[in-house]
Amino acid sequence: QVQMVESGGGSVESGGSLRLSCVASGFPFSDYCVGWFRQAPEQRREGVATIDSDGSDSYADFVEGRFTISRDNANNILYLQMNNLKPEDTAKYSCSADVHCRGGYYYAPYLGYHGQGTQVTVSS
Repeated sequence: QVQMVESGGGSVESGGSLRLSCVASGFPFSDYCVGWFRQAPEQRREGVATIDSDGSDSYADFVEGRFTISRDNANNILYLQMNNLKPEDTAKYSCSADVHCRGGYYYAPYLGYHGQGTQVTVSS
């Protein structure tokens, strides 16, 4: 049974940092593309970043160098380090996974496996 469980969300002030984690099980994590997407209230899901099995990564333009995606294949954990957070980053962040990245960050919401998400709230 595939499971992806996110943690690390919370409430921070503008300019603050958070590190999101996603613990995965039930599939060969090291062989899969994994990523993060987010969804704000009444907004569509949008891809944030992906990292492929070979370590190649892809980021949405709005990241602007503030976020870093990484993976720990030994422990089946995906991370998203988020620095210099802005109020517009407020959303529920979810991790996802699939055999292929399908072209990069844009497809993070469309990968086959998803977690339930963790809320990130950034106040001004």
